[in-house]
Amino acid sequence: MTGEYQHNIDAKGRLFIPARFREELGEYFYVTIGIDKCLSIYPQKMWAEIERKTSELPLAKARAMRLFFANASRCELDAQGRILLPAKLRSYAGLTKDVVVIGTMTHAEIWDAATYRRMEEETLTPEYLAGVMEELLF
Repeated sequence: MTGEYQHNIDAKGRLFIPARFREELGEYFYVTIGIDKCLSIYPQKMWAEIERKTSELPLAKARAMRLFFANASRCELDAQGRILLPAKLRSYAGLTKDVVVIGTMTHAEIWDAATYRRMEEETLTPEYLAGVMEELLF
């Protein structure tokens, strides 16, 4: 999944999922808390892999994933290509109306538009990108 899409959350808490992501997400998928105060959307196949890896951890380490799973919501698209985002998840990520949905290769993220723009301004520099590429050995 790649790309950046601006959308709005309606008064009922529904969000339109970009058409380019729908096929990759599949019939149903999961939305949960993400890193950096956003929401993460995982296709069912990737969610199953996260569950498998977590189940193989020692109990003390698996407990660290407690809130990740407790706040997950299984989602299916309605006829208009929307999902209902639970109020608790919207609150966690500070989502009110204007949002940005981005692809991050293996999953998607939902950001409050203003928060995303601030993060993008701070990190979208040649120096930052060069540092990331070097760290990843590209």
